[in-house]
Amino acid sequence: MTILLIEDELLVARTLARLVRQLEPEAHLLGPLESVQAAIDWFGRQRASDQPEPDLILSDIQLSDGVSFDIYREVNPKCPIIFTTAYDEYAIRAFKLNSIDYLLKPIGPDELKAAFEKYHRWRQGGNATDFRDQLRSLLADVAAPTKKYKHRFTAHYLRTIVPVDEENVAYFCRDELIYLYTMDGQKLVTDYGSLDELEELVDPAVFIRANRQCLVNQKAIAGYQSHYSGKLIVMLQKPASSELTISKEKAALFREWFEQG
Repeated sequence: MTILLIEDELLVARTLARLVRQLEPEAHLLGPLESVQAAIDWFGRQRASDQPEPDLILSDIQLSDGVSFDIYREVNPKCPIIFTTAYDEYAIRAFKLNSIDYLLKPIGPDELKAAFEKYHRWRQGGNATDFRDQLRSLLADVAAPTKKYKHRFTAHYLRTIVPVDEENVAYFCRDELIYLYTMDGQKLVTDYGSLDELEELVDPAVFIRANRQCLVNQKAIAGYQSHYSGKLIVMLQKPASSELTISKEKAALFREWFEQG
């Protein structure tokens, strides 16, 4: 049996290799590979030279340049994988549902022995096609997490830093400084460096970059009018009597965003 070890911590790799040799003395151990890119390159060389894949992979999840799931999306190995991790946040439910083993660090001999026993049972009664289906299902379940957006912002009110919840922000506007306009008409100074910075932080389903000067909350918009030039004039219900101009280039994008609600 050939076992490939993917692990970026040298001491952990040595400990794991020692346990493997104790539990599977006949196994041929490859690696360790320390990064996502190193593993992708390794599989590429193996396939280019028609070398067989390992029989089993022992793979850490968090590597020096990313998570190992990116390896398996790229190379789609045929062999089973035993995942190892120091964190329990990586979709443990998905591992259970897909019958792919995982071990939480620090890994003891009993846990590794049980994982090897599971592997041997798979060898006796499983097949590679079933495993590839399981792996594809697992990778779908542990897809990159949804980006987290800010829903609370800070601004200066008199001499105090105050929080402003997303629903109370009418829009942000740049005029040398970045100002936050609240739904009740207050104009507060923020410490944000640019609207580009803010645009990366806010939820694009809630805010849209109206123009170079303003980032507006959909809840503050009363409606819009088309201009003969192709621009849009956006009327804000909060603060009262305010208008924003959407450029001709962004008009179609704004309409789509506004209609989605």
